[in-house]
Amino acid sequence: MEKRTHNPIDEDKIAENPHLLPYAHTLGGAIIKPLDKGRIKGLAMSAMYEQTGDKLNQIKEQIDLLVQQAQDIHDRIDLSEKIYEAKYSFKPIIGQQYFLYQQDEEYVLSMISPTEWGKKGAPYEYLASAKVLSDHTWEITDMQKQDIDIEL
Repeated sequence: MEKRTHNPIDEDKIAENPHLLPYAHTLGGAIIKPLDKGRIKGLAMSAMYEQTGDKLNQIKEQIDLLVQQAQDIHDRIDLSEKIYEAKYSFKPIIGQQYFLYQQDEEYVLSMISPTEWGKKGAPYEYLASAKVLSDHTWEITDMQKQDIDIEL
């Protein structure tokens, strides 16, 4: 014969599966609070937008730097073309400073700076100072006239 124990708690207040309840079912149980899923998603999306925005800004800065570097190379090419079209009767030495002048419609490259021509001054219009680089392009070190066809 089966002996039944008597439960003093009302049967309406007893859960068959207490582990599935949305709240703690014992005195020492963990506090379970309902989640505000909309708020959690909103915070997560805000964090995601902030992080991806920062990354996109970093990429934009890198692109801007690359564009500037490409423009600098293009400018060196333009100047190099002008200098190689210029009249000169010497072999430019890498790392040396030279001076670009304009005489009528022609360019003239000289080893003489604008201040070294004497009292009368240069017989040409001074445009720029440039240094020949190891790749045989030219780097502008000083520029007098801003409206020459060299984009800087």
